[in-house]
Amino acid sequence: MPMPNVNTALLLTLLSMLTLLYGCSSSPDSASGGSAAGSGKKDRYHQKDDAYPENAPDVSKIPDAVPRYEPYSRKGNRPYTVLGRSYDVMASAANFRESGTASWYGTKFHGYHTSNGEVYDMYTMTAAHKTLPLPSFVRVRNIDNNKEVIVRVNDRGPFHDGRIIDLSYAAAYRLDMLKTGTARVVIESIYFPTPPSDAVVSAQDPNNYFIQVAASADKSRLTHMGKKLAKEYQLSYRLQPHGDLYRLQLGPLGHEGIASKLLQKMRQQGYPAGYLVTEPKS
Repeated sequence: MPMPNVNTALLLTLLSMLTLLYGCSSSPDSASGGSAAGSGKKDRYHQKDDAYPENAPDVSKIPDAVPRYEPYSRKGNRPYTVLGRSYDVMASAANFRESGTASWYGTKFHGYHTSNGEVYDMYTMTAAHKTLPLPSFVRVRNIDNNKEVIVRVNDRGPFHDGRIIDLSYAAAYRLDMLKTGTARVVIESIYFPTPPSDAVVSAQDPNNYFIQVAASADKSRLTHMGKKLAKEYQLSYRLQPHGDLYRLQLGPLGHEGIASKLLQKMRQQGYPAGYLVTEPKS
């Protein structure tokens, strides 16, 4: 194949760079959570504009993200506002599908914290989305060439109108969209509702299990806490009268091992007084 002359090659390079700078995530000052794809102070990043990495390693063999159950992060999953527009994070990634335009982001954000507190690495298979819970796993298909990748969503963005997902440099490379800066894509969630161990639940367990979180005479306070915890841990809650007090309990869970694991997790996340309550199944 004949090589383009120097002027043609230079022009193509400049056009590609301009497309990239427009296609990558914006960095609005008002974004919450410190995301790589759109927040922080004006002087937060060491460079003004996004760009391709120089002397990038070969990312053609970077494997897809491996979908698995992960509890949603305590950071990056609250409602937030960017550029005067408010966003509500979805409670679950189950059955999520979306089509639209993908962009990608590179060196400007490399090494900075994402919205859920991790560090953005443009050489891994990650992505940013405005409303999917963090982290989530999605399959991304380039409509124009049918190339696919699986990425782990751990950031917020993109905040340009019409863009639905911002991909890492590695993911964009695998989808063959670096030169254009954007691509028409379909994204579909790969969702795990419970830990893998939950899939093997003994049908012989005769009990239901609740996690008692707190007790108080202030019913209103416990109701507010119950709603918050129910959303955070994707469980129901109840208030059980006990004399002059109410007991806040999450559940039911149908397997003691699962309930014990969740109790241990909650104790580590700020509820050290929690304990299990066992009731026979009706």
